[in-house]
Amino acid sequence: MKKYFFIGLGGFLGAILRFLVKSAPINNFGNNIPVNTLIINITGSFLLAFITTAALEGFKINTDLKLGICTGFLGAYTTFSTLCKESSELIYKAHYFYSITYVLNSAFLGLTAAYLGVVAGRIAATKLLNRTIENLGEN
Repeated sequence: MKKYFFIGLGGFLGAILRFLVKSAPINNFGNNIPVNTLIINITGSFLLAFITTAALEGFKINTDLKLGICTGFLGAYTTFSTLCKESSELIYKAHYFYSITYVLNSAFLGLTAAYLGVVAGRIAATKLLNRTIENLGEN
């Protein structure tokens, strides 16, 4: 039952953050490329990769907390459906170049962010492991 609370709380906080980022006054290239959604999905990709990698390779994160962060918070924060809707709207308005640019940049930058999240998660887990080993050696 506790996991549902964490997922719900995470979803609530993720949705609020998404609303705030989506509402931020960011230059959207003449309203043609939804930069706010691009930023949301890229940062979400990084965070999901970082948290899951760090959790698997060193940090002991409570399962309920991990569900709350990854499923709840990041699930509500990021959005594939909005990317699809916004791309479709660009196509409908005959902004084909912007639609293709948006989709390709979303995929490329999202994958790059996820890769960097994995690398950063491994570095963080390694540093934690090394610090733990050093502390054990001092005792």
